[in-house]
Amino acid sequence: MTAISHCFETLRRNHECALIPFITAGDPDLETTAKALQILDRSGADIIELGVPYSDPLADGPVIQAAATRALQRGITLDLVLSMLQATTPSLKAPIVLFTYYNPILHRGIEKFLQQIAAAGVAGLVVPDLPLEEAAGLLQPAGEMGIDLTLLVAPTSSAQRIEAIAHSSQGFIYLVSVTGVTGMRSQLEARVPDLLKQIRAVTDKPIGIGFGISQVDQASQVRQWGADAAIVGSAFVKRLAEGTPEQGLDAIAQFCQSLKAAITTTAS
Repeated sequence: MTAISHCFETLRRNHECALIPFITAGDPDLETTAKALQILDRSGADIIELGVPYSDPLADGPVIQAAATRALQRGITLDLVLSMLQATTPSLKAPIVLFTYYNPILHRGIEKFLQQIAAAGVAGLVVPDLPLEEAAGLLQPAGEMGIDLTLLVAPTSSAQRIEAIAHSSQGFIYLVSVTGVTGMRSQLEARVPDLLKQIRAVTDKPIGIGFGISQVDQASQVRQWGADAAIVGSAFVKRLAEGTPEQGLDAIAQFCQSLKAAITTTAS
């Protein structure tokens, strides 16, 4: 059983919903990123998603795009991110999921990329621009190395496509709650509860909902709908970027605790 599957299995036995915060590596700097990972781990995060800065982040909204741009301008590279992770992951309980686009993987070579992220302690991958039809070449070697490649279901996905994605996705299924890019929104798509039921009908794999969740009541809502995880990105990235690094770290700690308390209370 992979680290991510074990995490979800433990939470499911306890009737708990997972909290998966997202931050961008290197914003404001890698030292702060390492501290942020440790703080989130202590503040209720069950799994942590770490975005690798990329120059053309098609799936990301303005907050995460801006964070990636700042990190790239400071010279943050994949190698630097992995070096930071290698030093940090041994102290973390929460598995790390790396959020990266496919071009850096292809450029480095799939086998070499997987070997390097495994050595850095990465447990899972989300590659938002990798369609199902082209995912087999990464799914199989990742699975062989114990790294879960999680695939995304969009609100516009057909029933046939949802079933195919659910069958192939590893670790959990990432249900995108809005049509479009990541970002903070006042409300989620009305279709999400029906999509959850549709996915549940074809698989018993855990389902995480992300893209658009930015408030405590929204995280509570997706738990009430029956999601196995609430994935929160832009709201964490925004808080971490505001004020001094210390102020940002304090802000994400408080926000993480509030989110976990809300989805735990709802689950009980």
